[in-house]
Amino acid sequence: MSTPGRIEPGGFKELGPLNWAIAKIGARGIRRPRFSLMNVLGQHRLLFLTWLPLSGHLLYAGKLSRRDAEIVILRVGHLRGSEYELQQHRRLARSRGLDADTQARIFAGPDAEGLSDRERTLITATDEFVVTRGVSPETWQALSQHYTKPQLIEFCLLAAQYDGLAATIATLGVPLDFPD
Repeated sequence: MSTPGRIEPGGFKELGPLNWAIAKIGARGIRRPRFSLMNVLGQHRLLFLTWLPLSGHLLYAGKLSRRDAEIVILRVGHLRGSEYELQQHRRLARSRGLDADTQARIFAGPDAEGLSDRERTLITATDEFVVTRGVSPETWQALSQHYTKPQLIEFCLLAAQYDGLAATIATLGVPLDFPD
């Protein structure tokens, strides 16, 4: 049995009509009765509406390829031990070309066999960003060989977003959407 969350997912009363509707649409998108993260964060009504566009942009419309964004997100989720992030993004990553074998290589780290140079560099940069709160000059130089300036900026914000989200999920005790 899991420990109850510090802030349980809310319903219509706690979220208000707009955030409740957004959470319902999100739940439909993941094919679940609720989207726990939205049902928790949505209880801070204005902050949720401010956070959601940035989060959505990074996930669906950013300058990084959707595949590369998922590599970063999966690696952050792995480093932070965020089962919530991993459950959500293992599924999404499959639809973005990252099969189970590729995901296993991402979790194994930058020295895993079968990774491209770009993937190794991206995983190394993610590791450094999450663990040391920065990226070494050598890794930055390698990353710069694969990505434009806007993509480099986005990498930093994406890694920071999912690192902070993992901490928020853990601190608030957001329940899994896929508990089985």
